[in-house]
Amino acid sequence: MRKGARYITTMAEAFNDLALPADKADRYATVAGEIASVLEGEPNRVARMATVASMLANSFAHYFWTGFYVVDEAKGDELVVGPYQGTLGCMRIAFGRGVCGAAAASRQTQLVADVHAFPGHIACDSRSASEIVAPVFDADGRLIAVFDVDSETPAAFDDVDREWLERILAQVFSKSF
Repeated sequence: MRKGARYITTMAEAFNDLALPADKADRYATVAGEIASVLEGEPNRVARMATVASMLANSFAHYFWTGFYVVDEAKGDELVVGPYQGTLGCMRIAFGRGVCGAAAASRQTQLVADVHAFPGHIACDSRSASEIVAPVFDADGRLIAVFDVDSETPAAFDDVDREWLERILAQVFSKSF
């Protein structure tokens, strides 16, 4: 085994065994630091997305579906499913449609306490009750994806989730490599 591969395996094992704080903001702060450490120097966007989705999904019990919908560069106004953790996701979502499409069209985080009351909600999994979707921008400020988190619990997300998800996504994707 190469030295670099051993180092990554050790980091993954260390994260998997990490005892996270109970306070949500403290937990996000800890996970944000771990994500930054694991991804340091990794330029591949898909690897970065897969790692963020995995680490966040495994750090919060209220996360039911966690992942990215990536802007389809060929279409420009459509999202295509990217790296995620959870049940089968919707394959494509038009800008402006559902919570993910609203986040893409507005370029603003959508915090939805009851997805069933959201106009045009797309039910990829009927167990989803609440959702937060944050836009993801590259170093030039271009929208490259949205990050979607669903919960089976109504009103599972709040401004702490919004603040930390926006901060983590900016930290991971707004850099040039």
